[in-house]
Amino acid sequence: MNFKDSTEKFIVTPGKKVSLKRDFDPSFKPADLDKETAKQLLDENLAKLTEYQAKLYAQNKYAVLVIIQALDAAGKDGTIKHVMSGVNPQGCHVRSFKPPSHEELDHDYLWRCVKALPERGQIGLFNRSYYEEVLVARVHPEVLAKQQLPPRDKSSSIWKERFEEINNFEKYLVNNGTLVLKFFLYVSKDEQKKRLLERIEMPEKNWKFSLQDIEERQFWNDYMEAYEDCFNQTSTNWAPWYVIPADYKPFTRLAVGTIICQALKSLKLSYPTLSKDQQAILLKAKDRL
Repeated sequence: MNFKDSTEKFIVTPGKKVSLKRDFDPSFKPADLDKETAKQLLDENLAKLTEYQAKLYAQNKYAVLVIIQALDAAGKDGTIKHVMSGVNPQGCHVRSFKPPSHEELDHDYLWRCVKALPERGQIGLFNRSYYEEVLVARVHPEVLAKQQLPPRDKSSSIWKERFEEINNFEKYLVNNGTLVLKFFLYVSKDEQKKRLLERIEMPEKNWKFSLQDIEERQFWNDYMEAYEDCFNQTSTNWAPWYVIPADYKPFTRLAVGTIICQALKSLKLSYPTLSKDQQAILLKAKDRL
């Protein structure tokens, strides 16, 4: 199995119009990938990721921002848990974005995400992100109405403006040393229903259930349309989108982990080298010991 080729097919090619239904299959998995093989490959990724993260932290030159978007029950939390389980907590943090607070609504829509950006040497994961502002806010106009925006020309498109702002923002991040990786975990409607039913029927999963998840299913087609437009407008050469099949969790986690490892490898990370003067200081310290 050439797993690298398997992951490349999930990129949204910048400038190409995609259709989720036509171009991606949420139930896809390589024919020869069973759970045992997936776990073995994921463990190999974890070892690589641990090494890359240590060099990233020591080099202190780049930051990595991983954005994970999905509909309910697509497996965002589980993917983050499994993919990042081997990373030193000192060099990694996860931020989940809930509906904005009153304070956050008093600022621009990027403000709360800018505050949570990873520092150099860090990997930051956004469980949902500023993309909610062109997805949820688009499907539910009442969300946009709460944002206290100034009057605008009704002939202009706020979504077109936000796509442009987000592209410029991500370009700014990349230019300043932040690697931006964006994943959409694409779960099918049938698989989502199965997982939501499990949350009702299995006592150990009852705590995960939210009636809001059921209500949001009514807007499935609206979300698909919003996501497609988002991908077509914001998958760029500097920050492309990856649409990851999410019906088979072992493959979802493996695909995300593999892409993150490939991206970190491309940075050509290394531990800092010391100057001759610094090496001389180390030798003196060794003698004193």
